[in-house]
Amino acid sequence: MDLRTRAMKRLTTDPAIDTAPSFSPDGKQIAFESDRGGGQQIYVMNVDGSNQRRISFTPGANGTPVWSPRGDLLAFTKRNGDVFHIGVMRPDGSGERLISSGGKDEGPTWAPNGRVLMFSRENSRGAQIWSVDITGRNERRVLTPGSASDPAWSPLIQ
Repeated sequence: MDLRTRAMKRLTTDPAIDTAPSFSPDGKQIAFESDRGGGQQIYVMNVDGSNQRRISFTPGANGTPVWSPRGDLLAFTKRNGDVFHIGVMRPDGSGERLISSGGKDEGPTWAPNGRVLMFSRENSRGAQIWSVDITGRNERRVLTPGSASDPAWSPLIQ
């Protein structure tokens, strides 16, 4: 929607479910998830809806893409059966790597520095907030609902 004119424009016309859009930091592209190929995968298109292309091709369901602050990576959720991971890849789909594993890991969000991701993890201890750096090292629990935040993680995002 153009906020000035209130004019709306439909960007996708595929009969599939297209959801979870995320603007690139420069505002030129949108990453989104779609099941148009038969399973949940990640696509990228120009901001006007043109040049829609699938960028995830590895086994499993891939969704909830989120652009890094610099626009050089997309974080996403990958599900293989009952195992959920947080992954990162380049906007063209290359360089995919999984950086978390430990439960139902979902909903990645970037720290402003573009080096750390936070996500929710549900496991036998319940739902918690975790962080991990983009190398997959330094994975740690940040917050368990009902407890105080661990202030030790805050230097990671500065």
